[in-house]
Amino acid sequence: MLKIGLATLGCKVNQCDSAALSENLKSAGFSLVPFNNFADAYIINTCTVTAFADFQARQLIRRALRQNPAARIVVTGCYAQTQPLLLAGMEGVAHVVGNDHKHKITELLCRPASDTPQIMAGDILRQQRFPSASASGLAGRTRAFFKIQDGCGAFCSYCIVPFARGPSRSLPFREVLEGARNFIDQGFREIVLTGIHLGDYGHDLQPRTGLVRALEVLLSNHPETRFRLSSIEPNEISDELLGLFKRFVNLCPHLHIPLQSGDDSILKSMKRGYDTAFYRLLIENIAQTAADIAVGIDVMVGFPGEGEKEFCRTMELLEKIPAAYLHVFPYSERPGTAAVELQPKVPTMVKKERAAAVRALGAKKREAFSRRFLGSVLPVLVEKTRDKHTGLAKGFSHNYLPVLLDKSAVSLVNNLVNVRIDQILDGKLIGRVLDE
Repeated sequence: MLKIGLATLGCKVNQCDSAALSENLKSAGFSLVPFNNFADAYIINTCTVTAFADFQARQLIRRALRQNPAARIVVTGCYAQTQPLLLAGMEGVAHVVGNDHKHKITELLCRPASDTPQIMAGDILRQQRFPSASASGLAGRTRAFFKIQDGCGAFCSYCIVPFARGPSRSLPFREVLEGARNFIDQGFREIVLTGIHLGDYGHDLQPRTGLVRALEVLLSNHPETRFRLSSIEPNEISDELLGLFKRFVNLCPHLHIPLQSGDDSILKSMKRGYDTAFYRLLIENIAQTAADIAVGIDVMVGFPGEGEKEFCRTMELLEKIPAAYLHVFPYSERPGTAAVELQPKVPTMVKKERAAAVRALGAKKREAFSRRFLGSVLPVLVEKTRDKHTGLAKGFSHNYLPVLLDKSAVSLVNNLVNVRIDQILDGKLIGRVLDE
């Protein structure tokens, strides 16, 4: 039985791909071991959304080579799709497998190794196949992450994802229903629907459907299961979608909505397809429509052409809108994207300073949002892991607030419990379970 070490970088979609790959490997008779252990082969499922993600992938290749110089090293994922020749030239790499051939990795490892590096990466922009979706949860997770969509056709000027993932494709509606049922049968109490461009779900299917229709069926068929949405684009949040938060208590009041910039000229250069007035009204409407909803926001700083004036507009907008937390990313130039040609470039140090300023604002917003729920009772799903600083049990509320619980709550793992929030300690909510 050959031992396989698998490492995953990047988004939840990549993690879902790794979960499916893990199941295929185990079914074929391979034994999965921690990536840091000795293995006969190592698989690195890469991300390429930033230069740092590329760097991390190269580090993992070198680490695998140190652990077993004789191992077969397979590099797959988004970096493998966009830079196969570069990766094939790295010492120790036996196979470079793009996203369009990721489903063939198990078959590849069942064959004898070649003397020279092999590349399996085609034209992802012509891809029509939906990559396999795992019916198994990610190892060690209480919540199930379920990929129902892949790819993107938006071609934002800074983004390499369409070239790494291909066009938007959807998991057939029937398979969405079957997949959710499988997760529930395995005991998962929360399912997170994920995708590269989740709001585009169903538009490519025959008959055509949409995310709202899929959610209606899932929520009504499984009232005891929580469903959560991963990131969704602002211009794909309809009144019908918001109406679901009123109709179904098992739809978690939590949306993650990319903004990227609070300056209209920068948004236009990014090819984002909306302006700041639209975005501000959207967030305000969401806050008024869904009680207790947490809105997370992606913000990119240092995009070409972003001067002090443009950055200040971003800060002003973020200060005004009701956000629960901010995810901040310094702009990372990606070869092959339109933004590479844009000028003027923002110095690295300036990008770091601006990112720090937005993160400080995000910490204030997170604290303010959390404090709203002191004395409240929140439904919390108890997680498997404990808080590493306090040793307390932990979980997530319906609106994505991390909550620390008494140590006795460890026995309630994977249970939805009502928790009274008593205090905030170092920015973390602490509560006590009211029912078991």
